[in-house]
Amino acid sequence: TGLEQASIQVDQKYEKVAEINTETSKFDEEEKRARDLIKRYEALIQFEQKSGNKGFRNLNLVIGVPPANFDSLYNDLIRIGKVQAKQITKKDKTNEYKEHNAKKSSLEKIRTSLIDLKTRSGKIEEFMKHENRVLEIEQQLQELSVNLGDFDDENEFCTVRFSLQEGKEINISFIQRVKVALEWTIKFYLR
Repeated sequence: TGLEQASIQVDQKYEKVAEINTETSKFDEEEKRARDLIKRYEALIQFEQKSGNKGFRNLNLVIGVPPANFDSLYNDLIRIGKVQAKQITKKDKTNEYKEHNAKKSSLEKIRTSLIDLKTRSGKIEEFMKHENRVLEIEQQLQELSVNLGDFDDENEFCTVRFSLQEGKEINISFIQRVKVALEWTIKFYLR
């Protein structure tokens, strides 16, 4: 006699955000490469900021990406330049989604009740109060519809914040490294 567990299917909604900070000495080439990747993965640049003079340029992009292409875009963008920092944050939005739906349902019931009250006879002042209240509820429902629209039919929201900084590449030869290490070792042991 075993207990059978009912499988619970949850329509999870979540927000996924990646942040990539990278540096390159080939700024124009790497910027073009990033933009080509954005097009290839059917992503959309939602915000762009480009600043600085040649040699010290900086490009900041906020990219909206379809969930199915998120990992591929992320993995290709971290191959651009020399990555200084990277992270992915995933935030569950399921409760927020459910709260919006519950509030919408409650407001719709209140609106229906108020509309029913308008059909009864009464004073003009009461009728006006009910009408104003119906208008308030309609406005709240519209705001909720916009919030719920953010959830669309997708289960997740994906954003990539990509920063590309221009910097000079410093190449230190193996011999130079050995020389510096030897100098440091000799100074340390002579003390």
